[in-house]
Amino acid sequence: MLHAHAEPTFRNIGLVGTGAMGRGIAQIAAQAGCTVHLVDAQPAAVEAARTALRETWDKLVAKGRMTAEAATACSERLVPASGVEALAGCELVIEAIVERLDAKQSLFAQLEGIVGPDAVLATNTSSLSVTAIGSRLQRPQRLAGFHFFNPVPLMKVVEVVRGLKTDAAVTERLAAFAREMGHTPVQAQDTPGFIVNHAGRGYITEALRIAGECVADFATIDRILKDQMGFRLGPFELLDLTALDVSQPVMESIYHQYYEEPRFRPSVIAAQRLAGGVVGRKVGEGFYRYVDGQAQVPPEAPAPVLDTLPPVWVPGRAARRADLLQLLKDLGASVETAAQPSAQALIVTAPLGHDVTTVAAVERLDPGRTVGIDMLLPDAAVKRRVLATNPATRSDMRAAAHALFARDGKAVSVIRDSGGFVTQRVVATIVNIASDICQQGICTPADLETAVTLGLGYPAGPLAMGDRVGAASVLEILFNLQTVYGDMRYRPSPWLRRRGALGLSLLHTED
Repeated sequence: MLHAHAEPTFRNIGLVGTGAMGRGIAQIAAQAGCTVHLVDAQPAAVEAARTALRETWDKLVAKGRMTAEAATACSERLVPASGVEALAGCELVIEAIVERLDAKQSLFAQLEGIVGPDAVLATNTSSLSVTAIGSRLQRPQRLAGFHFFNPVPLMKVVEVVRGLKTDAAVTERLAAFAREMGHTPVQAQDTPGFIVNHAGRGYITEALRIAGECVADFATIDRILKDQMGFRLGPFELLDLTALDVSQPVMESIYHQYYEEPRFRPSVIAAQRLAGGVVGRKVGEGFYRYVDGQAQVPPEAPAPVLDTLPPVWVPGRAARRADLLQLLKDLGASVETAAQPSAQALIVTAPLGHDVTTVAAVERLDPGRTVGIDMLLPDAAVKRRVLATNPATRSDMRAAAHALFARDGKAVSVIRDSGGFVTQRVVATIVNIASDICQQGICTPADLETAVTLGLGYPAGPLAMGDRVGAASVLEILFNLQTVYGDMRYRPSPWLRRRGALGLSLLHTED
């Protein structure tokens, strides 16, 4: 909240649309000292919003986070307006209505004839083009995107989007206003998905592809990404929280707006579930079933308990071979050091991007005894180890590998063979899409990192994530995935290739 003496950039603002997003914006604007004129197509919705916000402020008072005087002052700053004509004196009008291009175009064309010549117009659109929304205006230079996230008071980032004709001064004023409301502004060019919804494609879409290939079930994929990379919610937990009737249209919109760019290809799994009404937590069933609001997560199978374990042999070309050998030593494995494995040995390899089948075939290993382990990150940095079998892996060797790598009590997941492991594929896709955002000049690398960490709650920004595993490793995974799948969705961004080839940090911004 502003100090009492502070003067907001915009003293009088209009807010059209008083649903969840509109209410959230009204709350933080009133708390920043602005008079907020509320308009909604349903007049009763305005009073419902005022009542809900008064209750919110009363709760903040009860928790000691706001004084009673401040709550009263905020309530008095909410002014019901009979229609958009009442917004004539506003310095800023923010639109938070239905996500339909024609509706937004019509509203702003109407507003242009009502507000003063210096008034700023802002749209809270999450997926529509700001340039298209302003295409019917006489002065499109005063329209910008001002995209908040739900719930607005808690999600402390806002995307300030410059349309093709938006005046730079307009975005600067909106960014200043965002700071006054306690939010962090990030500047974005007018491209599909802006920053957050664009960057977020990697996590969800690649996880859906992995599930669609039956590499692992939903719960296992969620466990792996939380325990290996530190995501607070797995991708399927996140989809259930946001609901597929919200997420799937965004996935399809960005895919089509980018002219069927393979990196953003949606999944038939999500489309089918949306069609069936199995959209998430709010209906009690999504990728998980919910009882009293609690997800019913299937338990993990316990690790096998074996009296004896076979010796272990590691191929000379295994990725992170020294780290893998040290891990085996720490686990008390009997490690063979000969040039070839004995007939009894369990063969453990650690591919980056390749599947275990390819490694076994190329290196002429016995596939029945070959198992892969994901060594993308140091073992000490992860809470879970992930193993992958190939179609020919013997059940006794699978059990031996599981028992061995669970010997110290660390969780172990065993998945089916695919190009790359779960974490490798998802992280490489996240980093690649983020790199392409930088390549396109949609935003600065710094704003990208801020937008993703605040808007998506990732454990680190995507470029920092890439630096953590190494740009060269990300490139190797992508090149190998492209070979395994023959799919252009894994082609590396030129921005990533340049930095990976030179051994530069992805946060290095000099070309």
